Amino acid sequence: MSTMEAFSSSLSLRQGICSGGSVSVFGFSPKSLCFPARGRQRCGGLAVTRASVVVEKETQEAKTAFLVIGTRGSPLALAQAHETREKLRARHPELAEEGAIEIKIIKTTGDKILTQPLADIGGKGLFTKEIDEALINGEIDIAVHSMKDVPTYLPEKTILPCNLEREDVRDAFISRTSNSLADLPAGSVIGTASLRRKSQILNRYPSLNVLENFRGNVQTRLRKLDEGVVQATLLALAGLKRLSMTENVTSILPIEDMLPAVAQGAIGIACRSNDERMADYLSTLNHEETRLAVSCERAFLETLDGSCRTPIAGYACRDEDGNCLFRGLVASPDGTRVLETSRKGPYTYEDMIMLGKDAGKELLSRAGSRFFDS
Repeated sequence: MSTMEAFSSSLSLRQGICSGGSVSVFGFSPKSLCFPARGRQRCGGLAVTRASVVVEKETQEAKTAFLVIGTRGSPLALAQAHETREKLRARHPELAEEGAIEIKIIKTTGDKILTQPLADIGGKGLFTKEIDEALINGEIDIAVHSMKDVPTYLPEKTILPCNLEREDVRDAFISRTSNSLADLPAGSVIGTASLRRKSQILNRYPSLNVLENFRGNVQTRLRKLDEGVVQATLLALAGLKRLSMTENVTSILPIEDMLPAVAQGAIGIACRSNDERMADYLSTLNHEETRLAVSCERAFLETLDGSCRTPIAGYACRDEDGNCLFRGLVASPDGTRVLETSRKGPYTYEDMIMLGKDAGKELLSRAGSRFFDS
């Protein structure tokens, strides 16, 4: 038997695959060979469909999950969204497929209004409201927030079950002319949009001036510094690390000199309260030590019922004995009055919530009813 006859004979055995019609010399019904040109490959002069490839592709598509992350559009917010995406991909193979996770940028009120200090805009959730609305409406599946931007209450139909491991909570001092706050000449201008930073700076260095409406993303603030608008600025070290921009840091302020904002350096991820699949995904990313510390700090903030006009700072951490050490602070915007407190207790959720609330009640009592109106 010739080679062609043998090949023809072997193919004729597959005629059961084709339904009806005459069988060609190659063993297939001519009518059944109505394949599109795409997907064919030549095999000894025969055009055959790469069926196995098609099946494999369809199987992969069936397995591919689709998840939409909602975030602000600043470089730092996107870095945090990308960090979340990579952690999800690393832990869940179905999310590692190309196109399985989409990042959707959502512009918030805080992003739209850049000409006024945050304290003058008023209201809570300036950097989260629109993202939370997209979550509730099903436009996104999870929302990635900087925890310091998240109000102490959560919108209905949402939960925040996940905090990624916290970055360095300290503030960075950045200047082109001086090595530290103490080195700045009297009358120097420091740019910051944070009343917390302003009050602590002025409390220690009353001879300095603070430009409050120093807003914009990290890159914008550094550009203003280079242009000489201010002589120095303070930025969260966590953000600079996430952006790989620590080369701009002149010095790092000790926590004793500059107590951080509540939840500074922590990323929070929210989902809908009835979305068990997303909650399961997020449970694999949660860093419990961070979640407990942030919960303690937010209990402190909630008790004080602080607004954007109230300089408040709070930081909880695990000490060398494994206990929770909490430090809290409230101040007048001009820095003339600063009230501080601290607590220590077991590193458990219930104890840390009580600890934060108790610290808040103490400062409320010491401050008096008119302190927060200043």
